[in-house]
Parts: sequence; structure tokens; C-alpha cells
Amino acid sequence: MQEKWKEIDECVQHWLKEAGARIHTALEEKLTIETKAHRNDLVTNVDREIERFFIEKIRKTFPDHHVLGEEGFGDEIKTLQGVVWIIDPIDGTMNFIHQKRNFAISIGVFENGVGILGYVYDVVHDELYVARKGEGAFLNGKPLPRLEPVSVSEAVISLNATWVTENKRIDPKVLAPLVKAARGTRSYGSAALEMAYVAAGRLDAYITMRLSPWDFAGGLVLVQEAGGIVTNLYGEPLDLLGKNSVFVSKPGLHEEILQKYIHR
Repeated sequence: MQEKWKEIDECVQHWLKEAGARIHTALEEKLTIETKAHRNDLVTNVDREIERFFIEKIRKTFPDHHVLGEEGFGDEIKTLQGVVWIIDPIDGTMNFIHQKRNFAISIGVFENGVGILGYVYDVVHDELYVARKGEGAFLNGKPLPRLEPVSVSEAVISLNATWVTENKRIDPKVLAPLVKAARGTRSYGSAALEMAYVAAGRLDAYITMRLSPWDFAGGLVLVQEAGGIVTNLYGEPLDLLGKNSVFVSKPGLHEEILQKYIHR
């Protein structure tokens, strides 16, 4: 890996730990909670403070880089040319508010649309997932094993119950047979963590119908470097500048789900 990427990697890991310490402090204080698009789309003062923290660091250290952030403090990104950071300061804000766990900081760093570095930091459990293109994925500095194929009947799949009940995005009859056929299903409420869990082998697949780039950018690099597959629900590449359905899986399982449950 080029020296410039090693420098970026060192900076990100240091900043993540610093941001994590700030979040730990904030968990002991009263949060300011607001809604965004709808009553369940929540944001806190901490989301905004952590995003500003990263953007200030990036702009000072790497002034020619661009930043796409969930809370809107970054740049207006219309192209992925150059180096683009895609940041979610707290992925799983509802969990952050209600549970004080099951949330993460997510960062993906891309060059000309290619994922070079990916990070998901579970602050509460102090688990830092890191991926470097061509070098693999790591958890707290230890290499994660390459993902091995698994069948649906042996798979634990992360899937929110929303997608197998009446909703606006998919006929619930599409995924209901998959839920019945899988060994088990789970839902954690943080796309970044769920993708990290696939990379670490804790989950075998993760399916959701609508995510923004900051939700999946860090996890995208992680899963790919661990040997997994990341597409939209129909097996197509993700749009890094728009909303997507997201289908993350171990190899083999991805093809089986597409053929037997999605494209049937």
C-alpha cells in the first residue's frame, strides 16, 4: 500500500479512538434529540458534533480530499473523482438513544470510486474493524479469516421484520420464504455493524431495502476485503452517491439467495 494510504489509515484509526472517547463521555450526558425526515429518523447533538470533528480533521490534514457526511457538514458531492470520504458519525442513532449500544462510526475512503480503506468502530465494545484494499480485513489488528461458502439452511441472516410485513418497498412474499428456509434471522439496527458482522463471520448475510452511502461505505470495503459479496438486492453494483437496497453475503450463499428467492 502506498505511503499516502498508510498515513491516511494511521490518522483515521487515531481519530476514531478520539471520537470514541468523546462518545463515551456524551453517553453520560443529556442528549439533544431531533427528528429529520420522519419521527423515527433521529439525530442527536452527538451525531453532528462527531461529524464536524472528522470533517475538521480531514480538511486540515488532507485539504484536497472531499467528504460526504450524513449530517450535511461535508461537501456537495456529485462525482467520485479524487479521494472521497463517506462518513456516518453514528450509524444506529435510535440504538444510541434507546440502548446506548449497537451503534458504530462508519468511514469509507474511496479513490475515483474504488474503495481503498474501510472502518467500522463499535465504540461501546471497543471493536475496530479495518479493511485495506488488497491487504484484507482486520478486527482490533488481527486478520479476519476469508469468508467460506455456506448454504441457506445453515445461514444466519440479518433482516428487519419490516421487509416481510406490508411495506412500500418490496412484496413481503419475496423474502418470507427465505426467512423460513434460513437457520435463523437477526436484526441489530445498524447497517455498519451488520456488515461488519458478515465480514467477521458472525452473520452469513444481511439484506435491507434502503440505505444511503454513509450507511454502507465502510462496510462495503470490509466485506469485500474479507471475501464477501456486496450488491443491491438484485445483484447489481451499489450506487455510492444514491440510495440503494443492499445485499451482503458470504460467497455461494449470495448466488443461492439470488437464484432461489430473488430472481425466481
